[in-house]
Amino acid sequence: MFSVDKISEILSTIIHPGAGSDIVSLGMVGNIASDENGISILLTPEKPTDPFMSSIRSVIVRKLKDTLGYDVAINEITVEPRAAAVVQQEDKPEPVLSAVRNIIAVSSGKGGVGKTTVAVNLAVALSSMGFSVGLLDADVFGPSVPKMFNAETYRPEIYRKGDTDVIAPMIKYGIKVLSAGFFVSPGDAVIWRGPMASNFLKQLIAQGDWGQLDYLLIDLPPGTSDIHITIVQEVKVTGAIVVTTPQQVALADAVKGISMFNSDRINVRVLGLVENMSWFTPAELPDNRYYIFGRDGGKELAEKAGIPLLGQIPIVQSICEGGDSGKPVALNETATGQAFAALAAKLIETIDKPYK
Repeated sequence: MFSVDKISEILSTIIHPGAGSDIVSLGMVGNIASDENGISILLTPEKPTDPFMSSIRSVIVRKLKDTLGYDVAINEITVEPRAAAVVQQEDKPEPVLSAVRNIIAVSSGKGGVGKTTVAVNLAVALSSMGFSVGLLDADVFGPSVPKMFNAETYRPEIYRKGDTDVIAPMIKYGIKVLSAGFFVSPGDAVIWRGPMASNFLKQLIAQGDWGQLDYLLIDLPPGTSDIHITIVQEVKVTGAIVVTTPQQVALADAVKGISMFNSDRINVRVLGLVENMSWFTPAELPDNRYYIFGRDGGKELAEKAGIPLLGQIPIVQSICEGGDSGKPVALNETATGQAFAALAAKLIETIDKPYK
């Protein structure tokens, strides 16, 4: 157990990027609790939409572990903006997913580029950094998230809360997960018309017991569809990630995906591009790179579109094995695991940058 004074002293070394002063002097540290169960911190930013809160929470976790020891338990870092206490809107219904700070759509222009692999491993990487994370598999007609979590036979508990049926997400590797695949047998095809699929997705969003999350990743179907429109109509999406391979046919479809999010009908910020299958590295030759699908196609597209290249993920056998066995590669301290950790760090950095 560590003293509150010691924890406060560590927090006083963390500078708010926008204000230029430490978070303790700014009055952003509302309460600190430390007992045998771990450390809990309440942050009270002045603005409810402070864009730097995600990165500040990440820095807090890192600073505490660096100073107090890697094994120190951090129970929660709660954010309650001071401005929120002043505004009373009792008659206005609470927005859907209002307790989720960042909603990230993970998309691809076409199938087969590893979009779900990126979504799953990104969720694991963010969770490993100390963030509270959820993953919604919105690929209703081809849900593969259950396979990647070794949860194809999992069936969610549905319970009554007030006047509403609530769906309890599966929790694995610290991540809250819901998927259409949890409601059908692995070998069964989902044969629904568009409105049925959209309504089912709305149920997973509105009735899922998501609670407070730092990040909710939504694994969208490939291409463009009613599902994409449903998502932006139901929730306030922070931004979208577009996954592609360096191959020209994949890049052509990625352009369409970027265009869709930039359209007036969708109007969602494109946070950046992830180039998957960037090169092949055989296990026995870890320093070799073979550019099977072309070289730097995603990097060049990102530059042309004026969006960040969030990461380049190689083809490594362990990625496939991890997806098939339900143990995502981002759980491990391998070069590939570090690639997804770097992707998560770049995503956080991009979200925190002002968007014009």
